[in-house]
Amino acid sequence: MEKINYSDLQFKCGLEIHQQLPDKKLFCNCPCTITDEPAHFTINRKLKALAGETGAIDIAALHEQSKKKSFIYQGYNHLNCLVEIDEEPPHQVNENALHTALLVSKMLHATIVKEIIFMRKTVIDGSNVSGFQRTALIATDGFIETSEGKIGIATVCLEEESAKAVQRTPECDTYNLSRLGIPLIEIATAPDIKTALGAKEAAEKIGMILRSTNQVKRGLGSIRQDVNLSIKGLARVEIKGFQEIRSMPVVIDNEINRQFSLMQKGESLKPEVRKVEPDNTTTFLRPMPGAARMYPETDGEVIHLTEEFIATLKIPELINDKSQRLEQYGISKELAEMLAKKDKVTFFETAIQKFKNLKPAYIAELLIPKLLEIKRKHNINIDTITDDNIEQLLDKLNQNKITKESVEELLVAFAKKEQIDFTKYTTASSDDIEQEIKKIIEENQGLQFGAIMHVVMAKYRGKVDGKLLSELIKKYL
Repeated sequence: MEKINYSDLQFKCGLEIHQQLPDKKLFCNCPCTITDEPAHFTINRKLKALAGETGAIDIAALHEQSKKKSFIYQGYNHLNCLVEIDEEPPHQVNENALHTALLVSKMLHATIVKEIIFMRKTVIDGSNVSGFQRTALIATDGFIETSEGKIGIATVCLEEESAKAVQRTPECDTYNLSRLGIPLIEIATAPDIKTALGAKEAAEKIGMILRSTNQVKRGLGSIRQDVNLSIKGLARVEIKGFQEIRSMPVVIDNEINRQFSLMQKGESLKPEVRKVEPDNTTTFLRPMPGAARMYPETDGEVIHLTEEFIATLKIPELINDKSQRLEQYGISKELAEMLAKKDKVTFFETAIQKFKNLKPAYIAELLIPKLLEIKRKHNINIDTITDDNIEQLLDKLNQNKITKESVEELLVAFAKKEQIDFTKYTTASSDDIEQEIKKIIEENQGLQFGAIMHVVMAKYRGKVDGKLLSELIKKYL
């Protein structure tokens, strides 16, 4: 198939987005810190599939149990407690995580449930020490707007993150427990996505909404996307393991071609979960789980919500809206998007009101691109540069106490946490500069422009605009 006709193939597609939250874990006070350091302790377990609320045992759980594996869990004294190793009941639910899940639900135009009841979802692959994952329905029937039209949001759930796989063998799997229990928002769309590119757009839109709360974890692995798809009435397939969102259209198209090939051969296709491989193809992972995997959580309390409380949830400004607003200050669209995504909007807007002698575009450049430039150029950690450091620089620039030429050197000093003597960077008066340049030229008769410039820059680097120095040298040389 050279070009896929999604409509002719009756292509159906939906997404499951999983977003980690910061602060503390969902059912205890352990921090949401993921580490690969050597473990402080290990525990060994074997897991058994149990019947769900329907009285049946889930097919995916039976598949994992048939492997007869044992599991080793690596734990950390400062990151794990008895809750994670299933030796103590869950504590009260993390209120910040619940608030974020409710806020996201409202931003997705979803209907929030009146009672939140945590359920146990059977998981026998070893990724949960207890053999189950706690999950609760938060909201239903929402939507997002895309270029392909409205995409329904079927459910928003709040659940526990799984443990991190370290090593797998035919007999035993090893997991790192530092990730286990981190709060996770799961957003499932309806099968309304019409094309592979539409799936990518929907994933990006949901990701933007999540980041707009400024209450989610950031960085590699903090958000994951799964794709559910089918064609021409064939069974639904779930695809897991996208390393980056830009690969999503290629993986989807490859999976469509695989299914189309099976359909042409007259082969049947069972509901299954497949894994994305490095070459953007997919391989079988396990059978598709069903409703039999769910049963009630016996240790948790029912959380009752009122209409009055839901009404108090204040929806934040979306990153896309912030970006468009920032362009009104005369900065580029790319720079506006960077400020919005990096949560620098409030700082930027405060700075342009406070430091009126500086152009908004210059302030914006200093907040992100300039920092990235010195990180690359000097190979230093810019995370040590604080907002107070930046504000101090802007204040001195605004008062003309230092020059823009000194900014890079000062930023490097801030990054290295060095003591800074700002008097070294004090702007010289124009009359003094002119007289000094005349003196240097007189004392160095016969030197060419480049040599004179070298002498002058040695004296005034970081204190005077290089363009001004060049003009004065040409005037008297």
